[in-house]
Amino acid sequence: MKNTVTTIIICLFLTFTGAIHAQQYKLASPDGRLNITVQAGETLNWKIVHEETTVLLPSAIAMQWQNEKSTKQTETLGKNIKVTRSEHKRVNTSFETPIYKKASVEDVYNRLTLRFREGFGIEFRAYNDGAAYRFISERRDNILVKAETAEFNFAKNHKAWVPYINDMRSGERYTYSFESYYDEIPLSQMVTDSLAITPLLVELDGGKKAVIMEAGLEDYPGMFLVVNPQSRQGLQAEFAPYPLEEVIGGHNRLNLIPTRRADYIARTTGRRTFPWRVVLVSEQDAQLADNDMAQRLAAPSRIRDISWIKPGKVAWDWWNTTNLTGVDFKAGMNTPTYKAFIDFAGANGLEYIIIDDGWSDKETLMKVIPEIDLKELIAYGKEKNVDIILWASWRLTEKEKEVAFSHYSAMGIKGFKVDFFDRDDQPIVKSMYDIAECAARYQLLLDYHGMKSFGLHRPYPNVVNFEGVKGLENSKWEPVVNGAPLHNQPRYDVAVAYLRMLAGPLDYTPGAMVNATRSTFRAINDHPMSQGTRVHQMAMYALYEAPLQMLADSPSKYMKEQECTDFIAKVPTTFDETRALAGKLGEYIVIARRKGDVWYISALTDWTSRTCSLDLSFLDANSVYQANIFSDGINADVEATDYRREVRNVKASDKLNIQMAPGGGWTARLVKQ
Repeated sequence: MKNTVTTIIICLFLTFTGAIHAQQYKLASPDGRLNITVQAGETLNWKIVHEETTVLLPSAIAMQWQNEKSTKQTETLGKNIKVTRSEHKRVNTSFETPIYKKASVEDVYNRLTLRFREGFGIEFRAYNDGAAYRFISERRDNILVKAETAEFNFAKNHKAWVPYINDMRSGERYTYSFESYYDEIPLSQMVTDSLAITPLLVELDGGKKAVIMEAGLEDYPGMFLVVNPQSRQGLQAEFAPYPLEEVIGGHNRLNLIPTRRADYIARTTGRRTFPWRVVLVSEQDAQLADNDMAQRLAAPSRIRDISWIKPGKVAWDWWNTTNLTGVDFKAGMNTPTYKAFIDFAGANGLEYIIIDDGWSDKETLMKVIPEIDLKELIAYGKEKNVDIILWASWRLTEKEKEVAFSHYSAMGIKGFKVDFFDRDDQPIVKSMYDIAECAARYQLLLDYHGMKSFGLHRPYPNVVNFEGVKGLENSKWEPVVNGAPLHNQPRYDVAVAYLRMLAGPLDYTPGAMVNATRSTFRAINDHPMSQGTRVHQMAMYALYEAPLQMLADSPSKYMKEQECTDFIAKVPTTFDETRALAGKLGEYIVIARRKGDVWYISALTDWTSRTCSLDLSFLDANSVYQANIFSDGINADVEATDYRREVRNVKASDKLNIQMAPGGGWTARLVKQ
């Protein structure tokens, strides 16, 4: 841990009588290139400039609140501001991140804290790669947060990458799975009545990018974004109101759908910090692919001993619909099928299997269907050094978490994949923390589906994955229009490495062994395939952050493609070092990650074939490495399963030529000799 260097300047201000005079405060990043200007007076706003580039025009910050115990009129924090104290502080520290894409994270920033008479304050941070603020409350009584204003105003009608909400559960505005493709449109063309999720990217002048996101969300609703209806070149936050009544509904009755919501967004303690509102700034796209802001702004681990948390890879049943071949039993939700999955996992060094939806009664987790002998499977898995994770809906998990976690942990189950949250209003966010805390007491891993990542994985590192991505499952129902898939999945695959991964780990569930070009792709639910090449899928294992990484296809298919399976099985799911080497948002990306002395390199492209030169100067200059390379085959443009494997020695002074077919990829493992 580095020593923390602080310089504190405390300024006391006279209490103003009569009109409120605006007070202006400045805060610069450690390198001096990013500057925040805060205006506090009749209104509260902030402005961000990066060198000569205006990132944000003055943008309003406010919170409307009232004391929960009184009928006092709603007050607005952000109107007629009287600053009683300001404090500047420089911070230069670091912290360990054992379940992440690197072993430790540097946390270097300058901080400005403003205190107000009302018992509130606001903290601003300026990093070299972005800016953030959060409210601080020191009230004694509980408060109702009626509304929060967070504006992000831009100087021009810039192009944005907008992940709209669609497919709302039962038509409820705020009930959604947090999986969105990107609409690449000018801000002015955003639909005024539609919500977008974060992170959302805006392209600035000179190739710079600004990304709006949140971090450190706890006991508070998540932030959606809508276009500013007046300026049409800015964004405003919107939050799900507090749910008052709910009914069972949604897909297969797995959700609780709010039918009545309150006129406030949160009921909360008066002494707390609120979530961060964040604007990242990058000069080169590759910087976004190796950004640590979500880790920096999250709370420290609340689990004292994390030695039991075991990342790893998983043989998964749902995507491949348990399509096994060459067996003497009927494959499905039964004990013989999962013994076969365990056999496959054990033979290939995979740490887990998942038993997905269908193993338990629809209305209780405490009743296992007769076709599954869970005790037998757990014992069989122990013989093969393979553990079991169970699927569960959020609705049943929230209701039965204490008894279910206690029972199944004692049996030997190692985790739960909790699905269909599909909301991030305040009670759901609180539930996510409660489930994580309960699971940690019983030493259970968690994989959250139907939910975005927002920083929970640092205070509770047993929450190893979040979905919140248009992953491989979407290939099972992707529409084909005029002979081609409706969505450009390879472009999206590249884009999420720059955008979605900013928020935290993602459960894309890669590994398709049936692969298709644009013209040969078809959506077949029970025999699914992927868009793009075989190596495009293989490259995702080192590229995507997922401490619990799936092998989505059938064990039977992997065993027929053992050369590819051997490579996938050896890719770690956490790393000691990460380097984003090259790329352009949505077009291609090249990332290198190190675990011990072994480097893993992956590249993806969109539907454009691409050639690039890879500089290996990041390797140890005094060593020779054996490179096991998988690249698209010469015919991969017409037969997407075609690949080429090459083994050669390389050193730091070498350059490797990467050639990728349309929808292609490239990946390598470099072992020090």
